[in-house]
Amino acid sequence: MPRGSKDKYTAEQKRKAEHIEDSYERKGVSKDEAEARAWATVNKQSGGGERAGGSGRKKPARAKAQDREESSRRAVLSREGLSRNSKASREVQTVESLMKEARAKNIPGRSSMRKQELIEALRKAG
Repeated sequence: MPRGSKDKYTAEQKRKAEHIEDSYERKGVSKDEAEARAWATVNKQSGGGERAGGSGRKKPARAKAQDREESSRRAVLSREGLSRNSKASREVQTVESLMKEARAKNIPGRSSMRKQELIEALRKAG
């Protein structure tokens, strides 16, 4: 038998589970097994009970962390009044963002450069 309260489910989800359960019972599946399968199907199709706000889609955890990190870096630059291309701003950029900038400027040998080397090459490239 399924565990947990079904109070958080919408009327539509409850109806759907009931229809699915009836269908399984007509096929000869036991009442408990039919109920478990029905709720598993509803959960898979709709993501479970009601949820507050949001689109239901989540960003991967890694992307959220990267967004926060990049936002933090921009805030530091803003507080210090630095532009994106100043010497100090490059020091706080990630290797990834420096690599992207080097790629845009078509700097040769960038893939094997370390952070300081990338900063120097970008400084020379202007």
